Amino acid sequence: MSWVLIALLLLPLVGSLVVAFLRGNDGLAKSVALAVSLVELALAVLAWTAYDPGGERLQLTSSADWIPALGVHLSFGVDGIALVMIALIAILVPVVIGGSWADRLPEGRSAGGFLALLLAMQTGMVGVFAATDVFLFYVFFEAVLVPMYFLIGRFGGPNRQYAAMKFFLYSLFGGLIMLASVIGLYVVSREEIGQGTFDWETLVTVTRDAPLSTQIWLFLGFFVAFAIKAPLVPLHTWLPDAGAEAPVGAGVLLVGVLDKIGTFGFLRYCLPLFPAASRELAPLVLVLAVVGIVYGSLLAVGQSDMKRFVAYTSIAHFGFIALGIFAFSSQAGAGAVLYMVNHGISTGMLFLVVGMVMARGGSRLIEDYGGMAKLTPVLGGLFFLAGLSSLALPGTNSFVSEFLVLIGSYPNQPVYTVVAAVGMVLAALYVLWLYQRVFQGPVRGSALVDLVGGPGAAVDPERASVPDLNKRELAVLAPLVALILVLGFYPKPVLDVITPSVGATLSEVGVADPVAQEGK
Repeated sequence: MSWVLIALLLLPLVGSLVVAFLRGNDGLAKSVALAVSLVELALAVLAWTAYDPGGERLQLTSSADWIPALGVHLSFGVDGIALVMIALIAILVPVVIGGSWADRLPEGRSAGGFLALLLAMQTGMVGVFAATDVFLFYVFFEAVLVPMYFLIGRFGGPNRQYAAMKFFLYSLFGGLIMLASVIGLYVVSREEIGQGTFDWETLVTVTRDAPLSTQIWLFLGFFVAFAIKAPLVPLHTWLPDAGAEAPVGAGVLLVGVLDKIGTFGFLRYCLPLFPAASRELAPLVLVLAVVGIVYGSLLAVGQSDMKRFVAYTSIAHFGFIALGIFAFSSQAGAGAVLYMVNHGISTGMLFLVVGMVMARGGSRLIEDYGGMAKLTPVLGGLFFLAGLSSLALPGTNSFVSEFLVLIGSYPNQPVYTVVAAVGMVLAALYVLWLYQRVFQGPVRGSALVDLVGGPGAAVDPERASVPDLNKRELAVLAPLVALILVLGFYPKPVLDVITPSVGATLSEVGVADPVAQEGK
């Protein structure tokens, strides 16, 4: 079944090329892009059914020579962590295409160009999670920047050029630092086994015995790149600008998937390749994680821009994910990976409903809204559900992952866990306050009062010119609503795939897992 992974990689690339040639016919371009994304989703389901959680560490593998002189191969394979991320991509892309169907694009831009870039980015993201050759991973890591740069720079908001360039430079800087460590891995492998290699499975056995100083330097090269991508404080400043200026569809993939490359990199590369350095530098990462939780939450409370609000909540959520990874507990690690999936679902939905609010009011400023629940009760209800998922209310998907992170982290890192728990309180504050200002109270704000007859006018929902969600928008949000509720009550199918891979990663780090010890 290795062909499934190759098909998942190549199909959106071919689709991107086809859609790019259809830029003169936006209707056909949209239909082709949606069809490609749905076939990709079907392939992801097939890959999920073919994967055996109790089988080999890497499955659906394939390999071919690429640069034999340097030991570089086109090698692909997935473990449980990579599989759930590829499944998340396959779910979000058709949702994004459907959500962007009626978007107004900047003058001179076509829907075909926008969708071609989305599909190209899907290829890059699948490649990042599926690559098992470190050099190949680096190529995809850098390549995925290009379509996102153009999505922000050509289709984004008023400050799109600044935001796109800032995003690109930050990520490129991190990638160049990582390249130095990639070359360092090649040198270490040549010294240890007499032949340089970039094969991940071989490097895991080679680098674990390298001197601590060597591991630390190589670890830092990867860590900086992943911390920028995640992003962790203080390397986060590109995200609020990029998230605010990106078109809504691209923003969903930016905060829902692209940022997860960083946390995935911690699990796939930092921990197993440099176990001694991971143990040595874990306290530093944990400090950055809990600072990010509190800092991101406090800044989210003070935002006046809804899209920047979503970006700052993501910074706080990524702090929880980093805490779960570097607490070195199987329970916390499984919770962190599940959090990566759930964050993509809940924040993706939150970004979409913010876009739907903006499409009706023409503004992304919170002060330009008020009382929208009177005009758009269905949109208000789904916005509220997305917010509840974001704050991890019991019964929603994010609660399970956040609870696992906190309960799994406490035995090893009680102080950091207690500080992180403050973020749960702050999350309730910033989500509910946003909902209150936008949807509750009297209809107010310059974006709405003119549409309903002026300040103080009686609101008649049947006559108001602010429509509620249409059938297309309901169809776009329905899969995310279902996942929020189903994973909130029954996350077992996803955890069954995740947990063996997390356990294998922790065994390579060589740390005592109090949760596992209690089970013995």
